[in-house]
Amino acid sequence: MAVLLTMALPVFAQGGDIRKSTDLQQQNARPQVLMNVGIDQRLGEHLPLSAKFRDDGGKEVALSDYFGPGKKPVLLALVYYDCPMLCNQVLNGLTGAITALKFDVGKEFDVLAVSFDPRETPEMAAAKKKYYVQRYRRPGTDAGWHFLTGQPDSIKAITEATGFRYVWDDKTNQFAHGSAVLLITPEGKIAQYYYGIEYSPKDMRLGMIEATQEKIGTVVDQLILFCYHYDPATGKYGAVAMNFLRLGGILTMLVLGTFMFVSFRKDAKQQHDIYTGQAR
Repeated sequence: MAVLLTMALPVFAQGGDIRKSTDLQQQNARPQVLMNVGIDQRLGEHLPLSAKFRDDGGKEVALSDYFGPGKKPVLLALVYYDCPMLCNQVLNGLTGAITALKFDVGKEFDVLAVSFDPRETPEMAAAKKKYYVQRYRRPGTDAGWHFLTGQPDSIKAITEATGFRYVWDDKTNQFAHGSAVLLITPEGKIAQYYYGIEYSPKDMRLGMIEATQEKIGTVVDQLILFCYHYDPATGKYGAVAMNFLRLGGILTMLVLGTFMFVSFRKDAKQQHDIYTGQAR
């Protein structure tokens, strides 16, 4: 009701009321600094694998070091380590989601955090990595966590490739940016976007299984994938009605087939017993 009244005010109000309505609309408008902030999906695009960064140990690396034959799916977070608010929530949400998974970092998948602030250092990356590895609480997974820093050209390459648009806000001395975690295939191709600061472990698990062409996971996972598909608009998996019907048909045939097989064997045994004179 309040929304409808707000929409109606410019039409029916007079004089000062019109000015008040206009002021209210301006207050509710998107701030100018956020006009160029967003995350544009680049599904199917490759990351700039030749882009160079520094890892949390200060070593120069290329994105290609984390992708290629024999590599794992990667959960990518574009953040900056000195962020006072949102970036920590993204990393907290990511860590919470993967903690709920049976898959282990460094075994079935890797985590890659890349700072988009060129002023940040490998020491800052190392401190952030230490905190989240400890928070993950699974010994022996350190090698699967990678926290990078880089120069403007490399940062520009990866943010443009992923559709990650952000700006510096002079008023707050902070970056204005969106929040999402990306799933990257072992070949370095963008597979999925998970938006917000809370992420579904189920969606991540199914995404990883798809990204590896079902080389990980269980038979049950593969059946679930048959009935669900990834919806880019929501960043989640949704049920596919037709596949549910197909699966239901397959299961029905299996049940009927099993019943008929058992019945035929029982009848055959009875006939055999009658023939041999052993029936009671």
